[in-house]
Amino acid sequence: MWIQVRTIDGSQTRTIEDVSRKATIEELRERVWALFDVRPECQRLFYRGKQLENGYTLFDYDVGLNDIIQLLVRPDPDLPSTSKQIDVQAKPCSNSPPKVKKTPRVGPSSQPSTSTCDFLIDPGIGLYKVNELVDARDVGLGAWFEARIRSVTRASDGHSRGKTPLKNGSSCKRTNGNVNHNSKENTNKLDTVPSTSNSDSVAADEDVIYHIEYDEGSEGKLNDCQIRFVNEIFKIEKPGAHPLSLADGKFLRKNDPECDICGGDPNKKCRSCSCHICGGKQEPNMQLLCDECNMAYHIYCLNPPLDKVPEEEYWYCPSCKTDSSEVVKAGERLKMSKKKAKMPSASTESRRDWGRGMACVGRTRECTIVPSNHYGPIPGIPVGSTWRFRVQVSEAGVHRPHVGGIHGRSNDGAYSLVLAGGFADEVDRGDEFTYTGSGGKNLAGNKRIGAPSADQTLTNMNRALALNCDAPLDDKIGAESRNWRAGKPVRVIRSFKGRKISKYAPEEGNRYDGIYKVVKYWPEISSSHGFLVWRYLLRRDDVEPAPWTSEGIERSRRLCLRLQYPVGYPSDKEGKKTKGQSKKQASGASKRPTTDDGCPSASKVLKTPDSAEAVEAFQLTPQQQHLIREDHQNQKLWDEVLASLVEGPNFLKKLEQSFMCVCCQELVYQPVTTDCLHNVCKDCLQRSFKAQVFSCPACRHDLGQNYLMIPNEILQTLLDLFFPGYSKGR
Repeated sequence: MWIQVRTIDGSQTRTIEDVSRKATIEELRERVWALFDVRPECQRLFYRGKQLENGYTLFDYDVGLNDIIQLLVRPDPDLPSTSKQIDVQAKPCSNSPPKVKKTPRVGPSSQPSTSTCDFLIDPGIGLYKVNELVDARDVGLGAWFEARIRSVTRASDGHSRGKTPLKNGSSCKRTNGNVNHNSKENTNKLDTVPSTSNSDSVAADEDVIYHIEYDEGSEGKLNDCQIRFVNEIFKIEKPGAHPLSLADGKFLRKNDPECDICGGDPNKKCRSCSCHICGGKQEPNMQLLCDECNMAYHIYCLNPPLDKVPEEEYWYCPSCKTDSSEVVKAGERLKMSKKKAKMPSASTESRRDWGRGMACVGRTRECTIVPSNHYGPIPGIPVGSTWRFRVQVSEAGVHRPHVGGIHGRSNDGAYSLVLAGGFADEVDRGDEFTYTGSGGKNLAGNKRIGAPSADQTLTNMNRALALNCDAPLDDKIGAESRNWRAGKPVRVIRSFKGRKISKYAPEEGNRYDGIYKVVKYWPEISSSHGFLVWRYLLRRDDVEPAPWTSEGIERSRRLCLRLQYPVGYPSDKEGKKTKGQSKKQASGASKRPTTDDGCPSASKVLKTPDSAEAVEAFQLTPQQQHLIREDHQNQKLWDEVLASLVEGPNFLKKLEQSFMCVCCQELVYQPVTTDCLHNVCKDCLQRSFKAQVFSCPACRHDLGQNYLMIPNEILQTLLDLFFPGYSKGR
């Protein structure tokens, strides 16, 4: 497969071709080094928000086909800081500031934890007393907290606790005092009471006082913010004012922090505002607050106990902490599920590199023009269309399974099959071939291909293919059709893998060879392995010429049918020599102009004056021409669509785009042509009206609440003629 690597600023995108999903991250870094000239140690690779770490593979990170990996370039440590780091447009990221490790929050109780807090003790120095309540400002946060002085070492200036509320019309400006919250250089050691609320207010919020200016006429507004508690703004008391302690009871502040369970009693144990295990309020500096549940725990009450306060940035209590062994960290592979752990692939020691295949690549789009159980050809897919990978065949709707050889239902029939030369005793004559059924192989151990180990039975896909034969089902001896043309049609795709046993297989890719019918089916013993298999004889029944005939080759040339590559596939792949292709063919293929789907541009071929080549125009039937003239409402749109008739099969793509519903982004079904000449599915328009939207989804033209939704029967008939079978899927 191939992936894309894009610089983090999006300036450069390069494609890494032929990479295996089993490739290690170290190998990927070497490929990136060759493309961007960035050494592996300077690369930071990201995919889906995860950083790719060495020691893992692309499969571990689930990197898929054509996925984008982002490249962040680290500064090269070997180069001087003034020199240019790399010779690409990707800008090296700027040096981030060093990450400072934050100390875990220490959770004191909401009230002082000793009984001596009720009494003021004069230390003999300074303006404040021990146990006095003061307002302290955190210089780091800029927030004000209520605090209690535990001890005084020397005198200091500060502010007593504010107790006089300011009324509207007064002014107050908070300034930084000398009593700072939780500071090592603090002259007064404080017990702080942090806030427990998360208010957006910039005023007094419960126990937090913010640094504000409350001027006259502001009406409670400050810098586009609304002050909630205008009666909670207090005047700054000068040093030496009447001291306050908890013994004075509740003060003028209505939102004084208080526990509803213990009532703020410092001598009563409480598991809500104090240690969640013992309930004690002693030693608040030894309590840890959980960053998840916000509960406090003494470090010696934990199991096992801690010797000191941890230095981690985040701390979680035992009930909130997640088992680290179950967490998938950045750069780690996903934990293997129980179901996957029992599979043989979980313990296999095989070193086979299966990651280069395309069988596990998911579809980027799905064919919706016909249902999955559609019999017959797919509209817009002419005989001779060739795709590079099987996943493209699935996206086109020609053969839906990625790996399986038969697509069908055991109670309905088979819709398509792939000839890949799986059995050496199969015979291919072009217009007629024998096909061997599925089953009878041991696929244990997550094998893609297993050796035949049992007899095949006429069940599942074998039974589905037998139902296409115009004969009663017989699971003993088989049956032969009474009229083989009356059987159900089967789309046949020949793969390049069948080249080893058939000259009719393409040299590269997977080619659609038209419609075949089952003539007969029978059981027989295989000459290659000796087990019983079911054989089918299929014969071609298609009006379009076979692609290996001279008429088919000429038609493919007129339709410009060439090998189609997926969207995003490296364009220079077309010019490379592939297996079974000569250099002359490869060089000739690279010179042809191509469109997005890999086919040569029809317009460029038509504009060549000396070229005898011309794209075969799409032919309209007399019925289609008559109905187009009758559809007067869409006449202008039909004129634009009919101009692309000269582009052959591309006409149907233009038709599908022109008549696509703007709501469901599908071909319109039961189309309603509005007054503004837009076509919308009737169901989509009904859902719009049910949501009380009475306008056209395309142009917002007012249709009115009583608009009559009358389907355009002429347009519906035309779409059924151009895309037979699409109505069944709607």
